[in-house]
Amino acid sequence: MKTMDAIAFSKKDNVATAIKDLSKGQRVTVALGEEKLTVELLEDVPFGHKFALVDIPQGVQVVKYGEPIGVATMDIKKGQYVHVHNVTGQRGVRGRRS
Repeated sequence: MKTMDAIAFSKKDNVATAIKDLSKGQRVTVALGEEKLTVELLEDVPFGHKFALVDIPQGVQVVKYGEPIGVATMDIKKGQYVHVHNVTGQRGVRGRRS
């Protein structure tokens, strides 16, 4: 049985989280419910960081655990490392009261 390299929890997710250091060119299979998606990484992805499961156009929400966590500040290709250099966060925006 092959061990998992990355996780995603919702079919809505457009990113997955690496559960170990991953290398550029590595093919990673991620289970999304009953569906499995294989992604070839375009960049190294450190443990605990995210990569795109699909192309994410600039201005589109980045979704993790079924919830938006940020917005792409540039086009992000499937397999590309997703972090502060290409996403602006939305932490604390939802439900904030003045």
